[in-house]
Amino acid sequence: MAPINQAAWLHKAGTELQVGDAPLPTAGPDEIVIRNAAIAINPVDCHMQKAGVFVQQWPAIFGCDVAGIVYEVGSNITRFNVGDHVIGHTINLISGRPKDGAFALFTTVPANKAAILPATISFTDGVVVPFALEAAICALSVTEPGTALPGVSTPALGLPYPSLEPVPSGKVIVVNGASSSVGSMVTQLATAGGIMVIGVTSARNAELARTCGAAEVFDYRDSSFVEKVVKAVVNSKLEFVGVVDSVSTGETYPNDLLILKKLSGGHLSCTHPPPTEVPENVKAGMIFAVNDVATPVWEDYVTKALQAGKLKCLPPPTVIGRGLEYIHGALEKCEAGVSAAKLVVEV
Repeated sequence: MAPINQAAWLHKAGTELQVGDAPLPTAGPDEIVIRNAAIAINPVDCHMQKAGVFVQQWPAIFGCDVAGIVYEVGSNITRFNVGDHVIGHTINLISGRPKDGAFALFTTVPANKAAILPATISFTDGVVVPFALEAAICALSVTEPGTALPGVSTPALGLPYPSLEPVPSGKVIVVNGASSSVGSMVTQLATAGGIMVIGVTSARNAELARTCGAAEVFDYRDSSFVEKVVKAVVNSKLEFVGVVDSVSTGETYPNDLLILKKLSGGHLSCTHPPPTEVPENVKAGMIFAVNDVATPVWEDYVTKALQAGKLKCLPPPTVIGRGLEYIHGALEKCEAGVSAAKLVVEV
C-alpha cells in the first residue's frame, strides 16, 4: 500500500501554512523522490510565504532544502538507489510544481541536485547544505550573466569549482556576512577553489568564519573595518575579484561599495537585488540559486568532501520541532532573524 503524503500548504500570501494531504510524487526519468527526514528554512521561504514571490500556482508547497531516504528513482538514474540517505536542493522556485516543494513528507528532486549523505552525518546536520551550496556556486562560478529578476542580472565571477585538492588561484574575495548560511558556504567553496577569503561578520561569529576557511575575519561593528579589509586585500598581493554580500541590505551595501571603490572596482554578488546605482567599474548582480552550473559540484564533490570533512555542515542546525506543523513557526523565527545557525524541522 502506498504511503500517505502530507504537506504544509500555502493557500494565500501572508497566511499561515496549513498541513493537509498532498499527492504522492512520482519520479520523472531524471528525478528521485525523497522521503524527507529533515527540512531547512531559508530567507527566500519567508519571502514566498509573506508576499507570494516566485509562487506560480495556488495552493503552493515550497521550501528548498531536504534530507532523507530515497523512496523512488527515475528510469535514467544510476547514481542513487531506493533506501539511500541523501540531501537535495528542490527546484520549486523555477518549476512552481507542488511536488518539488520541500515542505512535505515526500519531495521530488532532480538527481543532479542531490548527493549521498555519508552515514556519519545526521539528516539534521546534512540538510543545512543544499540551498546554500547551490547559492554559493551561483555566486562564484557562473561565467555569463543571466536573469535573476526582471531588469536584474545574475553575477558572473567565473571562479573555479571547489576541489578536494585545491590549487591556489591567485585571487581573493571579500565575503560580507561570512557566518550566515550562504556566506559560510561561499567561504568554504571559494577556499576549496583555491581563492583567498577575507570575511566580514560579528566578533562573536568570527571563529565560525575561520572554521569555514576565511584567512582573515573582521568585525563589521568596528568603525575602521573597511580600511582593515582593504589593507588585508592589498597585503595579500592577489587579484581582487570583488565582494560577495550574503546579507545584502541597505546597511551592508554602502560598505561593499566603499571597499570596491578603494580597490578600484570589481564584482558585487548579492543575495537580494543589488543597489540601483553603482559605479561603472562595479558589476553588480543578484544570485538566483537554481542553475545547472552546480551539477559538477553535486555529482563529483559533495559526497566525497563531506566524507573527508572538507565540506562542513555549517552553520549548525537549530531544530525547531518534529512535524510539518512546526514549519510556519520556523518561518517566523527566520523572519525575526537568525545568527550563525540554520533553522531545521524534522519530519
